[in-house]
Amino acid sequence: MLNVFFAKVAEYCARHCWLVIVATALIGAGAAGYVARHFAINTDISTLLSPDLPWRQRELAYKDAFPEQANSILAVVAAPTPEFAGAATKTLADKLAPQSSHFRSVEAQASSEFFERNSLLYVPRDELAERMGKLAGAAPLIGMLASDPSLRGLSHTLSSSLQSVRMGRDGLDAMARPLNTFADAVEPALFGRSTTFSWQVLVNGAAATPQQLTNLIAIWPVLDYAALEPGQAATDAIRQTVADAKLGSDYGATVRLTGSVPLADQQFATLREGVLLNALLTAAIVLIVLWLALRSIKIVVAAVLCIAVGLVVTAALGLLMVGAFNPISVAFAVLFVGLGADFAIQFSVRYRAQRHERGDLMASLADAAFRVGSPLTLAAAAAAAGFLAFAPTSYRGVAQLGLIAGCGMVVAYLESITLLPALLWCFDPPGEPEPLGYSALAGADRFLQRHRMAIVITTSLVVLLGLPFLTRLEFNFDPNGLQKSSAEPIETLQRLRSDPRVAIIAAEVLTPAADAAATASKLAALPEVERVATLDSFVPDDGQAKLTLIASAATALDPALQAKPQAAPSDGDDIAALKSAAQDLRNTASESSGAGVDAARRLAKDLDALAGADASTRRKVATAFLTPLAIDLQQIARSLHPAPVTRSDLPDRLVRDWTTPDGLVRTEIVPKGDPDDSATLRRFAQAVLAVEPNATGQAIQIYEWGRTVMMAFVKAGALALLAISILLWLVLRRIGDVLLTLIPLLVAATATLEICAVTGFSLNYANIIALPALLGVGVAFKIYYVMAWRGGEANFLQSSLTRAVFFSAVMTATAFGSLWLSGNPGISSMGKLLSLSLACTLAAAALFQPALMGPPRAAKSASPSQAEPSQT
Repeated sequence: MLNVFFAKVAEYCARHCWLVIVATALIGAGAAGYVARHFAINTDISTLLSPDLPWRQRELAYKDAFPEQANSILAVVAAPTPEFAGAATKTLADKLAPQSSHFRSVEAQASSEFFERNSLLYVPRDELAERMGKLAGAAPLIGMLASDPSLRGLSHTLSSSLQSVRMGRDGLDAMARPLNTFADAVEPALFGRSTTFSWQVLVNGAAATPQQLTNLIAIWPVLDYAALEPGQAATDAIRQTVADAKLGSDYGATVRLTGSVPLADQQFATLREGVLLNALLTAAIVLIVLWLALRSIKIVVAAVLCIAVGLVVTAALGLLMVGAFNPISVAFAVLFVGLGADFAIQFSVRYRAQRHERGDLMASLADAAFRVGSPLTLAAAAAAAGFLAFAPTSYRGVAQLGLIAGCGMVVAYLESITLLPALLWCFDPPGEPEPLGYSALAGADRFLQRHRMAIVITTSLVVLLGLPFLTRLEFNFDPNGLQKSSAEPIETLQRLRSDPRVAIIAAEVLTPAADAAATASKLAALPEVERVATLDSFVPDDGQAKLTLIASAATALDPALQAKPQAAPSDGDDIAALKSAAQDLRNTASESSGAGVDAARRLAKDLDALAGADASTRRKVATAFLTPLAIDLQQIARSLHPAPVTRSDLPDRLVRDWTTPDGLVRTEIVPKGDPDDSATLRRFAQAVLAVEPNATGQAIQIYEWGRTVMMAFVKAGALALLAISILLWLVLRRIGDVLLTLIPLLVAATATLEICAVTGFSLNYANIIALPALLGVGVAFKIYYVMAWRGGEANFLQSSLTRAVFFSAVMTATAFGSLWLSGNPGISSMGKLLSLSLACTLAAAALFQPALMGPPRAAKSASPSQAEPSQT
């Protein structure tokens, strides 16, 4: 009776084709208008999980306590020398701060007045004593440079430093490194190349660390939420300011941006990257596949119209239900094209087969509906159930995808049994002169029948033997781990991971002020913890002792720094001083040998060459030495008179970064080991949560994110299998037939995961949607074969059913493969895993399932001729 009903529906839609087409066109036009007015994508990946989860509530509470940390830009300023890095940072921060239309606040902590004045208090006591001793001993030389900042002054200072060697107090070898350092800076200029010099590197006696060559500026932008990339205007303003300030030409500085705002904007930018090209390429391939499957322009046009209208209607329903798509749910379009086309192809191929047998158009449409109506209904219901099972989970990204895709299955199904017959009747495609099966595969069918048990046993053994590999299945649920690694925000973020000034992967705990010290102590004792920081970490240790050391050095240095400046020398004065210093170097080197002698002779030769060069070369060398000298002398002068620092003396901005208005104190916990290693991060998160169950922060979020996603898929997978099993039982009424449908589905799913484990392909929060997609696609394919088998069909490989399933699979693979081409790594990995799961599903349906089913039972349904659909 149900099959007869589908035949009558097809007949009715064909007879009233224009009514059906006009009604569908009106619905499609209304849906298109709604999509155009309300289309939106929320690229904030933090919203992909339910805010009702306990750990998400802690995360949101933390963001409410420190809202400025959630929407910020971190500018990383790098330069060839520490002096230039500091100067470029201060210049940029000073020029950004007044731009209130783009920035709410700008802070360069290292170059702030507080930290410049008190920077020496944060140096370890032993290191500070050594540094202050060196500076105090160099006071006479500093005074000479401060009073005469020129090549002449540099030359006189060099000659003065050689006197202790000539007097026998110091060995020349002790000066080998500084002399070679001077030569290293002079020689590039002599050959017309740019050059730099750092007095800090010279004094420290070691190359500058990456942290010394970079400084950080925290920027809180004004966001434009009406724009697709809310932070774009602010980032454009930063880049324009960098160009206007000539940081590259003046300081050799580069500025790279990262932080939550650039990361979110980059997420959307990569999502839309190449979308048009991919869409056009996918559309072209879809049309080719439809042509190969249907071999009629009229039938292809009918199928395309069904897919297009269904896609628009599904998009409208999705926006109506969820408000805005997310980076996961936007994949509904691919799923719809794949599965929606499957329904259209199944009906159309069956229509073509019946048209070859019956000839008459109406009879062929009715027969096609009679034969595929029940399998299509069951397949659509099972696929919808598989997707909708994800709707109740906490993984909102996939829950919304499941809701939209589930509704899309209903839309595609309804169109395949109403609009498609109407269009085919209206277009009246030509008849089918040849059968549609693959007669060449008759031998393969016979092979499957003869060796069915061997195929079933071999497949089962391969899958069972692969189960241990599932323990090697990798999971990467870092929300930032699925952006393009070469993108500036991601690349910059990765570089900062080793920077102790920035705790990229850390845990955060909020406690009352009275409990903060005890909490920090407990956490610091954990073996998984590298370090713990609180607001008290900014109060210097041994403050009074350090103040005494600094004050003693200031007594010697203040007069030197305040020396009366001399009159600026002429170029001739510089030349004479350079020649004199060169002669002093040669005299000091005399006839002896050693590293110091070699360095002195090298520099003497360079100074003679500089004296004989043109004036522009001397100016270039003077700039290389004197610009950082001025910066360093100013920094020394500002740091020689710090004040005692207690917690009450800390800047308000710093205090606000570590305490909440209601008195809670933030404790930051940094993991020991590589935080990019999932096992290390898991142990760290578990250890911190064992001590402080209310902990949050990036490390906790990544850990909890992975647990939540996996639990969501376990729950949804079980629910989907239960719903599909019940649905199959209600229709098939045989436990054996239900198992014949589900076992190949489970084999395909297991094989997919095993291949991922063996190849090292990791699951992530984006590509894991391949599992619900596999349920949707897989159960549809399996149902087609089981229903045909129950109807008495055999020799599946040579049948028109396999033709329909094959081209449905190719169509779905095309849709999924288009994701593989995406510039977004998360979406691309989604396409890869979807394609892999589809290949396993097709193999299980076309090869394993027929062998598992064996010879067909006698057909129990009435034949189409017995149903007597109208022949008119």
